[in-house]
Amino acid sequence: MRGWRRFRAPAESHLMAHLRTSVWGPAEFVGTPPRRLVGEGLLAGVLGAAAIIAATLFGAWTGRSSLAGGEAGLVCAAALALYLSVVGVGRALVGIVALLGVCLALQAPQAAAGVVLMERGRVQTVVVTSIESSRAAVGGRGRYLCAVARRDGSPLTVRIWRGCGQVTRPGDALTVVYDPQGHVAPRGMEAGAGMAGALRDLAPWAVSLVAASVIAVVRSYRLSVPPVALASPGRGATTHR
Repeated sequence: MRGWRRFRAPAESHLMAHLRTSVWGPAEFVGTPPRRLVGEGLLAGVLGAAAIIAATLFGAWTGRSSLAGGEAGLVCAAALALYLSVVGVGRALVGIVALLGVCLALQAPQAAAGVVLMERGRVQTVVVTSIESSRAAVGGRGRYLCAVARRDGSPLTVRIWRGCGQVTRPGDALTVVYDPQGHVAPRGMEAGAGMAGALRDLAPWAVSLVAASVIAVVRSYRLSVPPVALASPGRGATTHR
């Protein structure tokens, strides 16, 4: 019985270590990680976030719906997750990075449209024809959507919520900005809007994606000192996955 317990304990310990390595990565080292690992994680995260945003922005600027809609961003997020899987990142960390990449890709289309309108958009005055109030389920807060038409009577195909509020009435004038090339849907003018404002909502997701990539790459390495090195002074640790 004692022999069985002695045999089972190492087996369970080995199994738990294997599961921990598979889920969270090896990361068997003490102290701060080498700069090389941090640099590799930063490079992977920055390139992944930049690719997601740049692909969506390029699609919005050129009118390519397959890029502007976020599909290309999702492909870039999947490519980053695949790279982390290849280098031996734990499955949980791969999932976290993939989730953050998907969130960034889903947020990017609105920001890209805002950048296009800030760069080449033109201002136009429209007239409110009808107002719809959408109440939120929690807190009672809602958003007002205004159907608008140009001065010549032709309606816009989209409803405007920026500048449309509780005090807005049919017949009121609203200022909208539109893309003369028609690649981006018109939207209402917003005070303080600009290039920084259009990208502000992406910053938390991009920073989180880069930080998660750094942690994932750092934890994918095992830094250990071989027994021979322990017996010989002046030799450092070895790095392997």
